Amino acid sequence: MTAEIICVGTELLLGDILNSNAQFLGKQLAELGIAHYYQTVVGDNRERLKHVIAIASQRAQLLIFTGGLGPTPDDLTVETIADFFGVPLIERPEIIADIRQKFAQRGRTMSPSNHKQALIPQGAEILTNPIGSAPGIIWQPRSDKLTILTFPGVPAEMKQMWHEIAVPYLQSQGWCQEMICSHTLRFWGVAESALAEKVSSYLNLTNPTVAPYANYGEVKLRISARAESPEAAEQLIAPIEQQIKDIAGLDYYGRDHDTLASVVGQLLQQTHSTLAVAESCTGGGLGQMITRVPGSSSYFRGGIIAYENGVKMALLGVNPSDLEQWGAVSESVAQQMALGVRSQLNTTWGLSITGIAGPDGGTETKPVGLVYMGLAGPDGQATSFKFLFGRARGREWIQRVSASSALDVLRRMLLSA
Repeated sequence: MTAEIICVGTELLLGDILNSNAQFLGKQLAELGIAHYYQTVVGDNRERLKHVIAIASQRAQLLIFTGGLGPTPDDLTVETIADFFGVPLIERPEIIADIRQKFAQRGRTMSPSNHKQALIPQGAEILTNPIGSAPGIIWQPRSDKLTILTFPGVPAEMKQMWHEIAVPYLQSQGWCQEMICSHTLRFWGVAESALAEKVSSYLNLTNPTVAPYANYGEVKLRISARAESPEAAEQLIAPIEQQIKDIAGLDYYGRDHDTLASVVGQLLQQTHSTLAVAESCTGGGLGQMITRVPGSSSYFRGGIIAYENGVKMALLGVNPSDLEQWGAVSESVAQQMALGVRSQLNTTWGLSITGIAGPDGGTETKPVGLVYMGLAGPDGQATSFKFLFGRARGREWIQRVSASSALDVLRRMLLSA
């Protein structure tokens, strides 16, 4: 049996809203072991929505709708579904009572237009919305051959309804006879093609499966296993995961929700170390990555954004003659920035970034995408690292990858210390 996701809303087609609901539901279906081959986005148009239902109902047994459950005239999902199957809409007084109560709790009066949300197809069950005013439906219009679930487009409402009501319902109906568990292994400092070549023998496995993908310089391997229970799936994943880690070595840095910043933070805490950063071309992006990690104040003292050369000299002690001779984007300046911020903020480690993020400012000898990073350690010495990221992917990409690469430089140093 297969499922299909149908997202309703002209704003999705226009790109005004990111379709995070489809991403969430796709992951959830995979974890539940429910096959899912198609997703459709359709605007707020009755005839086009009917056309989508006609196609989807022929190739899937579970149709999951999001959006179009509100009180306005362009919220057409439920009435269009009912019309397609030739079933009348019935007003459910318990829905009206629930909406009225929610409005009263917020000190508001329910609008007459909200009565529309109490209309559901005859024979359908109410999929309760604990947060918002728009309930969904659970309906089998063709006996047990087709199941329809509808959810509001608001992600928070949809997710709570999914977890609290839809998942237990699907489990009770036998949709989830097998479970799929997945783990994402994360790598930095290795190209996707190079890693794929190293682990090529694993990419043809059928259970578990291993799939590579990359984004913003990071390479990921997703390992997924299908089994009767999560525990059995984990047992299938574990040996493959360990073998891939052994192959990757230091290029592997974490799994699932780990980030370079969180892993570096753990290493700093384990060694009772502190960190300060000095940034030029990243403009605070490195510090932002670090402080996204809860509890980072225990090891991160702060940073200095030294964008202009005068700031590099005044606050970080960069030698004016070196700036004149080598320029701000140089090995010498990166090292002095790292030493300066370590000294100024009295930390174990000082980490610096200076580079040319573009789109302008590059030369033949110093092209856009050239970045130097400096690292000063507890011995009071500094070293530098040179990266050439290229200009093709733009300024924001260079800044983001530079900040991540700086964290990776520190991670490798902490692991080898």
